[in-house]
Amino acid sequence: MIEEISIEECKKEDVTKIVDGINTYNLSKVPALADLWTPLEFVAKNIEGEPIGGVLSGIGYWNGLEIKILWVNENYRKMGLGTKLLKHVESIAKEKKATVSMLDTFDFQAEKFYLKNGYKPIGEIANFPSGHRRIYFSKELI
Repeated sequence: MIEEISIEECKKEDVTKIVDGINTYNLSKVPALADLWTPLEFVAKNIEGEPIGGVLSGIGYWNGLEIKILWVNENYRKMGLGTKLLKHVESIAKEKKATVSMLDTFDFQAEKFYLKNGYKPIGEIANFPSGHRRIYFSKELI
């Protein structure tokens, strides 16, 4: 019965079980085209070796590039570094047979940047956070 079930904070082994569970289910419906997760994570450093930008992303098992974070230090913005990072990760993703790129951003972050780089809005959450929008984007890589 549902009353006998407890809900607790996850431990590391619980997270593994949850991820394995959803992967098993998903792959029973649609076969994998690639490894479960191929990280594509890159950092840009200045001449002093300090990180000034980076991208944290990866390719999932249906060959989709998922960009989780793309960041450029404020002192290096509007110089093309964000586009360079984005093109770099997209290029490697294409080499690894990724067919689509997907991400989300907020209207106060990089909406115009992604539009300029060929991404198309596919959905949004209005008034989240309050007074702003969270926008979901995708781009074909083929």
